Amino acid sequence: MIDLSEFESISPYTDEEAVKALNIVAENPVLKEVSQYFFPAESPEYLQNLLKQVRSIDDFQVMVMSKVVEWVIEHTAHNFSYDGIGNIPKDRKFLALSNHRDIILDPAITQLVLYRNGIPLTEIAVGDNLITNKFIEYLIRSNRMIKVVRGISARELYLSSQLLSRYIRLSITEQKSSIWLAQRQGRTKDGEDITEQGLLKMLDMSGTSDFRHNFEELNIIPLSISYEYEPCDALKARELLISKTQKYVKAPGEDLNSILTGIKQQKGNIHLNIGLPLTPEEIEKASQCDKNDRYQWIRHAVDLRVIDGYKLWKTNYIAYDIVDGGSKYAEMYNREDVERFTEYMEHQLDTVEKSLDREGLKDIFIRIYSNPVLAKELLAQRADLPAWKYQWQ
Repeated sequence: MIDLSEFESISPYTDEEAVKALNIVAENPVLKEVSQYFFPAESPEYLQNLLKQVRSIDDFQVMVMSKVVEWVIEHTAHNFSYDGIGNIPKDRKFLALSNHRDIILDPAITQLVLYRNGIPLTEIAVGDNLITNKFIEYLIRSNRMIKVVRGISARELYLSSQLLSRYIRLSITEQKSSIWLAQRQGRTKDGEDITEQGLLKMLDMSGTSDFRHNFEELNIIPLSISYEYEPCDALKARELLISKTQKYVKAPGEDLNSILTGIKQQKGNIHLNIGLPLTPEEIEKASQCDKNDRYQWIRHAVDLRVIDGYKLWKTNYIAYDIVDGGSKYAEMYNREDVERFTEYMEHQLDTVEKSLDREGLKDIFIRIYSNPVLAKELLAQRADLPAWKYQWQ
């Protein structure tokens, strides 16, 4: 058995720790309200009783979390689909490097797909900014959540990144658990799914061999999730608008509000694509580059799969034509679709402060939806170019 004692500050709970934590959660008075929201046909004590029956993390994810995620999909999505499940190897663990559109739902939906197909669930890397109280910490660390420390000094960040990198590598190479990790810190707010180079450097920090071997043993599988109606779209547009003129500072409870909004908001269609693992040939090409260019090659390989696997919806095509001022994709939608999207957008924009620049807010909102189409176009134009020349314009 591998020694994980050095990772106690960031690792998920053990089964024993999870059972103890969930029994504490079960006594919280707010649980009855939560139970009635997700299980309205059951008694107010239904969720409390479920938690008290949990004897392991697997129990918690099967008996509680899978049911909650199924409820969210059933009640807030029109249709949910996925493909690429055959790209997940049966004989080794992997690093799922995913685009990130919703704080909770992206990894939660991924876990549901794995569960439906009898594949062991991953651990999930989550920023510690979401741990606003003990109640939330008990829940997420009982749900295989790895704590990613944020908001610390440069020296502390370096040490924390080393620890996280070692934990991810050890979990995968020792066949302990696969890992879900977002391709960037924080959610994509502008519709551009781009892998952060710093993230790839963090992953490489724990390597004990050459660049090629260090990345091959992580078995990176890119994921791409797309929502017809972007979770928290108005809130994202608001943040980007304010950030244009001043440093954006989150209000107390803002992350929790985003989590709840993402869960409750109607999402239309949802699709998850599981891409092909990065190949030894791609990693070998990357290793032949100098310094930062090698990370750009890896980033390029991930981004190509994320963008290629992103499913476009009518909302994306409509928004693109609005931004472009033309009708390039008019065959993808009709007049009623445009009216429906326009009404939806105006309603969403009405939910933020009236004092904000409405036209500026609307422009950002539309581009959240149009940018994935632009990304597909750029992909078609640049798929054969070296990674360091691949960039947004």
